[in-house]
Amino acid sequence: MKINWKVRLHHKPFLVGAFSLLLLLIQQIAALFGFDTTIYNEQVTDIFNTVLALLVLFGVVSDPTTTGLNDSEQALKYEAPRKDDVK
Repeated sequence: MKINWKVRLHHKPFLVGAFSLLLLLIQQIAALFGFDTTIYNEQVTDIFNTVLALLVLFGVVSDPTTTGLNDSEQALKYEAPRKDDVK
């Protein structure tokens, strides 16, 4: 698996998604060790977690190799994921 981390780490949606995922992971680990991480009440915490989950999805779905949130013209024409050995 080859990943261009330099490009990904400069793409804001990827960073937002990664940071949100990190917050959710920290919350899960804290709960595992018995720390209460509810903010004000459970409903507010659930809403907060849902927003973080949506931000993670936003970071995962966006294409970090193009500017903005749209796919490139080339990627829009794909019928299946492109293989490296196919030109």
